[in-house]
Amino acid sequence: MNNVLVLNGPNLGRLGSREPDVYGDQDLPALRKLLEAESPSGTSIDLRQTDDEGTLIGWLHEAVDTATPVILNPAAFTHYSYGLRDAAALVTKAGIPLVEVHISNPHAREEFRHTSVISGIATGVIAGFGFDSYLLALGAIARIKS
Repeated sequence: MNNVLVLNGPNLGRLGSREPDVYGDQDLPALRKLLEAESPSGTSIDLRQTDDEGTLIGWLHEAVDTATPVILNPAAFTHYSYGLRDAAALVTKAGIPLVEVHISNPHAREEFRHTSVISGIATGVIAGFGFDSYLLALGAIARIKS
């Protein structure tokens, strides 16, 4: 495993200041540092965040074209973006692992958050463990790819 794309959707660029009671008080640079420290030898972490659906879809296309495993926190797009779902399906249909992650547990929150259009096509789903959700996903991808 050489590279893992860690893709984050809308509002996750505000981690650390956005609802710390839900998302914690650490930001994306802290997540990058954590993932880089815990990644298997020879693995690079390519962490990205966007509030733009089209950009996120383009990154998933890139993952297909480069056969790069993906850790995806679709954030609000989780619940309604069929365009993102179709792009994520391209990843898994190509035999590339894609793990959907969430910092909080969507099922313990508002009812509209209980539905994910991504989960049904993801390799796996990890939610509710804060930044450890990403670490668990990274470990799962490492086991799949070895």
